[in-house]
Amino acid sequence: MKALFSFYTDALKIALQSIFAHKLRAFLTLIGIIIGVASVVAVGASISGLNTYVVERVAKVLGANHFMMARIASSAHLSDDEFEKMNRRNKQVNWDDYEWVRDHCSSCAEIGAVSQGQADLSQDGIEFPGALVFGVTANMVDIEDKTIAEGRFISTDEVQRSALVVVLGNDIKEKYFPNVDPIGKSLKVRGLPMRVVGVEEARGSFFGDSIDRHIYIPVTTHMQIFGRGNLQIHGKAPNREIFQPVIEDARISMRNKRRLKGNEEDDFGLVNVEELNKQIDQFTGSIAAVVVPITAITLLVGGIVVMNIMLVSVTERTFEVGLRKAVGATRRQIMMQFLIESGLLCALGGVLGLLLAWGVCFTITTLAGVTMTITIGYILLALIVSTAVGMLAGIYPAYKAARLDPIVALAHT
Repeated sequence: MKALFSFYTDALKIALQSIFAHKLRAFLTLIGIIIGVASVVAVGASISGLNTYVVERVAKVLGANHFMMARIASSAHLSDDEFEKMNRRNKQVNWDDYEWVRDHCSSCAEIGAVSQGQADLSQDGIEFPGALVFGVTANMVDIEDKTIAEGRFISTDEVQRSALVVVLGNDIKEKYFPNVDPIGKSLKVRGLPMRVVGVEEARGSFFGDSIDRHIYIPVTTHMQIFGRGNLQIHGKAPNREIFQPVIEDARISMRNKRRLKGNEEDDFGLVNVEELNKQIDQFTGSIAAVVVPITAITLLVGGIVVMNIMLVSVTERTFEVGLRKAVGATRRQIMMQFLIESGLLCALGGVLGLLLAWGVCFTITTLAGVTMTITIGYILLALIVSTAVGMLAGIYPAYKAARLDPIVALAHT
């Protein structure tokens, strides 16, 4: 055991001496490995960052432990046939459905209602086309974990009496009331003057599109202005642990209201934040499964370069190999010597590639504000693959060195 440890220690020292004796050649040899590792890690960091970004944005928009029921509310991409089938089968969700689920979903922490419309705002010569107008119940502030930066949200009393009040999204506030306290002022929606009671905290953008181009009004007021169209029922579970049972409770309540039998399909759609997050993970995982192997091709090219240089190294050190064999070195020991050297060379390239990837990710995160997360999984993948590439690339040169005839090798100059 001691002799084996001594052999590997000596082999490692010789490998390091060989690498540092030809620093420039070693660096040029490793460029492919460095770029390959950096590409794999940077792409992985981008995908991980994309996943985190989308999940955070979804949570910012929808809130935690949140689900929704509507006529069609599938988080999955539907084919035209699937959409047409749902469109024919599913019924519109109305106010009676909302009240029934609110009264019968005993495990739900909150049940609220939302209706949605769109309006071109115009006031004092200032235009804001395509503003989203949400009619909401008062508890939607809790269901979607909204943060009110100024004033307050819509009250239950204002919903009951269809009050003409409005809570502004940040883009609307900046458009009509820049550097001014908007609370108590008026904003016209479809020609009706709405008193501003609050401003929602800015939520930012989602893939470059602002998610602050909206206003909230009482859902009862919304139905009077836009009509009693399709309604959405929004619910919230008390905590994550009982999230799925709560969703099932709400689903059963809705089925009971619709008098659906056990073998009949739901005639409404249901979607929840957990399902969206799973589909986001599947989507980014699919991207990784395609993109990472493509970037890893660079590692293969780097491995070919390493093999070529190791063949050159074997030729240069033919006399050394002959001398080692003459004093008793076995073929296995000679082979291991060159395998250790090629593996160490590529492992060093892996470390340099990680440093390059970190620099790229840090620069993009700093300048573009897009978080790129380097995960331990991609670090281990890059190091293991780069070392494995080095070992594989060194097999043929090592085998060639091990097969050298000592007499012929000693005669080599």
